[in-house]
Amino acid sequence: MPDVWISFSSADRQRYWWRNGIVMLALAGVTVAVGLTERGPDRWWWVGGFAAFSVAIFLGTINSIYGRVLLTARGLEFRTFVSRRSIAWNEVAGIERRQRVSRSVIWWDLRVVRVRGRSLAIPGTLTNRMMDAELERKQAVIQEHWSRAVEG
Repeated sequence: MPDVWISFSSADRQRYWWRNGIVMLALAGVTVAVGLTERGPDRWWWVGGFAAFSVAIFLGTINSIYGRVLLTARGLEFRTFVSRRSIAWNEVAGIERRQRVSRSVIWWDLRVVRVRGRSLAIPGTLTNRMMDAELERKQAVIQEHWSRAVEG
C-alpha cells in the first residue's frame, strides 16, 4: 500500500489562517488597550504578558495548520512545525473521533489511541462541521492502513 499524507486541504488552511488573523487582531487590541489604560511600572509586565500569550497562540495555531501525518507500512510519522514523531502500528490500540465543546462551537478531530501512553491528536483532522465527509474519509484511510499493517 502506498504512503498517504493526512493534512488540511488548501481551502481549510486558508480558512484557519483567516480565523488566526481575527484572533491575533483581537489579542493585539487587548494588548494595546492594556498598554494605554494601565498606569505605573506594572504596565509593561501586562503588555509583555499579553504579547507573549499572543505569540504562543499564534505559533500553536500555525503548528496545527501545517501539521500533517504520513501513513507508511511501518506506522504514522507526525510532522508539525516544531516536532517530528513516529508511532509504529503495533503501538496503536485504536483510532477515535473526539468531540470538544467550547462555548457555542463543537469541534471534532481524530486521535491515535496508543497501547501505552496518552492518545495523540492527528494533525490535519480538526473540523467544526458536524457531518464532515473529509474527516470520515481521513479516518477510513487511517483505519485501512492500520488494519493492513496489523494483518500483514
